[in-house]
Amino acid sequence: MVSVVLAGGKGERFWPLSRSTRPKQFLRLLPGGQSLIEATVERLLPLSGWERTLVATSLELAPLIRDHLPDLPEENLILEPAARDTAPAAAWAGLQVARRFGGDTPMGFFPADHFIADHKAFMKTVSMAEQTARKHDVIVTLGVRPTYPSSAFGYIERGEPLDGDGNAYRVRRFVEKPARSQAERYLEQGGFYWNAGIFVFRPRVLLGEFRRLAPEIIDPLEGAGKSAYENLRKVSLDYAVMEHTDKAVVVPAEFEWDDLGDWTSLERLLAAEGKNVELARHVGIDTEGAILYATSKDEVIVTLGVKDVVIVRDGNVTLVVGKDRVQEIKRLLDLLKKGQYLELL
Repeated sequence: MVSVVLAGGKGERFWPLSRSTRPKQFLRLLPGGQSLIEATVERLLPLSGWERTLVATSLELAPLIRDHLPDLPEENLILEPAARDTAPAAAWAGLQVARRFGGDTPMGFFPADHFIADHKAFMKTVSMAEQTARKHDVIVTLGVRPTYPSSAFGYIERGEPLDGDGNAYRVRRFVEKPARSQAERYLEQGGFYWNAGIFVFRPRVLLGEFRRLAPEIIDPLEGAGKSAYENLRKVSLDYAVMEHTDKAVVVPAEFEWDDLGDWTSLERLLAAEGKNVELARHVGIDTEGAILYATSKDEVIVTLGVKDVVIVRDGNVTLVVGKDRVQEIKRLLDLLKKGQYLELL
């Protein structure tokens, strides 16, 4: 199959470590020092090899891609002239794959900045999704079984089994980041999965749905190519296609998954929930449930009587935020933009 890694995101909720010149996918947060994009491609190589692994990113991030993935063939770098979210990226990449490998060659879309520890289980699930996409005119999404009632993830409700396929189910609906009480009901009820943002399909099927459901995206790309990109609307693949198509099916994932969406995910990554996560030199008294990070080994974070906070020191910025407010970091970035603190972004 062909694997397309989506690597153009900003990862703003990991600010100030994640910045415009060094987004989250290039951070070396994983045990062993791998960057997130290096780990993503490592998982995919047994499925597609370097020859069929493509990376979609912005022009500005191309040097970082080459630095982190020196073995990636130059022709496998899909450069987007503007950030337009995942729908234009999917349409543009689908056109490239159809041209190079054929419209019936299964391809997958994989975010560059997620964490999956069990590579063998990942390969098994993606292989099942690939077989489903080969046999049926469907767009397969991977659904992760929820382990707690998260309001930070989107959900997929499972419908009836797909005829002739024991691994896939029709998608009844997508739910965008529900309230915690609603997420608790989903967990109790069953039949709901976290939306991991991973899709497997044949280009012919996806492009056909773009022509039917989002012609304002696909028509300019087919007519004018990349020059039409900057004038496309900014919209996700979920909103443009997946929430409206009747070809969506879900394959339950056989692996644990985390989107590493914000600073609190480090507790899950490092199995440190309830304790301090100390990725810095730290001296503290009566400090509980804190996440502490410093880029420089020469700097020391000193705390007294604090609980459930995130303290990050990176270069010329210190961030202090309650753990229950990390989802709002984008509001701070908007404030910095208005104040012309552009060098901090």
